[in-house]
Amino acid sequence: MKRYLLYLGLFVGSGALFSCEDYLDVNNDPNNPVSTTPNFLLPGIISQGFQTQMFTSLTTSYLSQYTVRKTPASSTDQFYLTNGNSTNTFNNNYYYSAGNVPTMTAVAQAEGSPYYVGAGKIITAMDLAHTTDMIGDIPYTEAFKGAANYTPQYDSQEQIYATVNQLLDEGIVLMQTPANQEFRPFYSTSPSVSGDILYQGKTDKWVRFANSLKARQLNHLTRKSTYNAQQVLDLVSKGFIGNDDDAQIQFQTAIAPLTNTTNIFGPTRSNYGTATFSTNIIKYLNGNVVGAAYPGVVDPRYTIIATAISTGADPGVAVPSAATSLLVNNVTDFYSGWYARDLGTFEVITYRELKFIEAEAAFRAGNLARALEAYQKGIRAHMDKIGAGGSNGTPAVTFPVLTKAQIDAYMTSAAVAQNTSELSLKRIMEQKYIAMFLNPESWTDLRRFDYNPAIYPNLKYPAAANPEVANQWPRRMLPGATEVMYNPQAVAKLFSDAGATSNGDYITKPLWFDRP
Repeated sequence: MKRYLLYLGLFVGSGALFSCEDYLDVNNDPNNPVSTTPNFLLPGIISQGFQTQMFTSLTTSYLSQYTVRKTPASSTDQFYLTNGNSTNTFNNNYYYSAGNVPTMTAVAQAEGSPYYVGAGKIITAMDLAHTTDMIGDIPYTEAFKGAANYTPQYDSQEQIYATVNQLLDEGIVLMQTPANQEFRPFYSTSPSVSGDILYQGKTDKWVRFANSLKARQLNHLTRKSTYNAQQVLDLVSKGFIGNDDDAQIQFQTAIAPLTNTTNIFGPTRSNYGTATFSTNIIKYLNGNVVGAAYPGVVDPRYTIIATAISTGADPGVAVPSAATSLLVNNVTDFYSGWYARDLGTFEVITYRELKFIEAEAAFRAGNLARALEAYQKGIRAHMDKIGAGGSNGTPAVTFPVLTKAQIDAYMTSAAVAQNTSELSLKRIMEQKYIAMFLNPESWTDLRRFDYNPAIYPNLKYPAAANPEVANQWPRRMLPGATEVMYNPQAVAKLFSDAGATSNGDYITKPLWFDRP
């Protein structure tokens, strides 16, 4: 991209050699173009949108008790949240991803490239959906206006949900435009990769992506009287059809001038050197742990997600500094896992998640046969995804390959419901929790199920938890630090509307989707 723009600048600049007068009339830096085409804007919009969710997971992995601190630090796993926890969630949305969509849309509409307009709507919907699910009320109606409005008012979460649904519907229509009506190739590898880096120009996958997002958002409303399981199921039927549809980005080795292109969970970025797995997730995986969901049944994903020596720890409880069960390569066992691969992937929404959404909706609709089938397909899809082997770290930690026999043995074990009479919301959600490891969406599930111990029996309330939360569980993140600095009146209104007296009190207030 940079090389292409440089050549373009040199070509345009060469016109100056023919006229001194023309040269004096120009005051543009050819190395900093003031305009571009949508194929060079879309890659950043996609990748920064995915990073919105990726950075959020640095906080929610502790709130969802996938990870804990090895040494208590009055931190996220003890429900001490700061505005800084939310800054990347907010900024990546408004400044780097959705914030650049209006520019791309204007150019794409002018030249007649509806696929780019559609992709912008779908990514904006994805960004807004994630940001509101984590934070609550957020700007939209008055947002994305640049210098015209630095202090936008916030829309209610209910309004944002309606906006998300509308944007996805509009995006789907645009993605169904006949190809001969698209001016610009939706994906290109020459002179450099540009355009649709997510699905390489396959608009049918974008349609399934949008429908899957719609199903996710509608299924959040299980506490509402308006929840309609059949609507969710109808959308699922138009959503992802396999692991190849997973919406994910691939991490890559950083080559100068690029930096921070490896996995945010990986050893190179070193965000989890002081963390380990929670006993909560280990109990789901290791049948030998007292209190496991199904004693004696060891999940074959155990030594892929974690390691055979991982025992887990509870939030707020210090672990011995010399505990070998918490060290791999003299750092942390967290880096032994498939999800910590430096060159792994980050998944926003996947086929397996959609199967568990289907299982839950079908169960609520009384269609138990469909629920059982979707539930089992979700488990298999996860095993297929992470069971292909590989390695990570130095020296390398190697991940086992899951054979068909291993998968079949687990699928017929007591850990998996074998018939409709054994199926329950608890069975569905525990397998979804495993399959959604580190994804912020798990925190949404925990909240809408009210952290119910009948559904999530292994959760541990943190020792020495933030006293401001008053023995409650967190329901929302704080406003981003940039909003506290530059839009303080809107932030003050958020606290006033919530009836919150402190940061700790504020984060315990349920969001709109989380209330009847």
